[in-house]
Amino acid sequence: MSAVIHLQALGLTEYEARAYTALLALGRAVPARVARQAGIPRPKIYETLERLEGRGLAAKVGQNPLEYAPLSAREYLARSRRAFDDRLGALDRDLSRLAPDPAPEAVYHLYGEAAIRSLCEDLTLNARRSVYMAGDVVLADRLERLTPRGVELHRTVLTALPSIAAAGQRAFLLARDGEAALIAHFIEEGGVGEAHGVHTHNPVIIHLIEGYVRLAAQHPVSGPPTP
Repeated sequence: MSAVIHLQALGLTEYEARAYTALLALGRAVPARVARQAGIPRPKIYETLERLEGRGLAAKVGQNPLEYAPLSAREYLARSRRAFDDRLGALDRDLSRLAPDPAPEAVYHLYGEAAIRSLCEDLTLNARRSVYMAGDVVLADRLERLTPRGVELHRTVLTALPSIAAAGQRAFLLARDGEAALIAHFIEEGGVGEAHGVHTHNPVIIHLIEGYVRLAAQHPVSGPPTP
């Protein structure tokens, strides 16, 4: 069950996750019934329910017979989200002290198609104002779907302009928010070599990419001549 897996990822044990989902399905129940529903050995169910109670996920609702009921899943998710955000904030502060933001002029080399595509997705998902992209249609289609709502998207192909990739390669350009950019060269099927590219925060390169995408958009590919 996917809910059990996700609950375990949030820190619950397998038994706790199974008992909680069983309680959600049952509404309220005696421990023996929860154990049957969750597939937990009866000797383990009492301590499991007590731990759920300690986590604020279950409560006793009767003593004779002893019954448990689940507490709000929304409240638990909200607490988990706040705790996770707090940890991320603390990690961000610690990492900022250890490693300052990269200098704008820095250029980082990328190797491998998977690494390049992953960075393209991260850049797109984090966009706040604008995304410029051109090249590789399949990748562009995916990134367009990932572009956050309200972000201005500029997308085109590169076939109308002089190639910026070597023979046997296809280029891809991406710029985000005027703050970050990526230039990638993918290898054509059957070609030799490894996909490679660069990632940078250099404003000159970013503006060049934005301008190149605008220029390509102004020169659409002509269709076949009309007979």
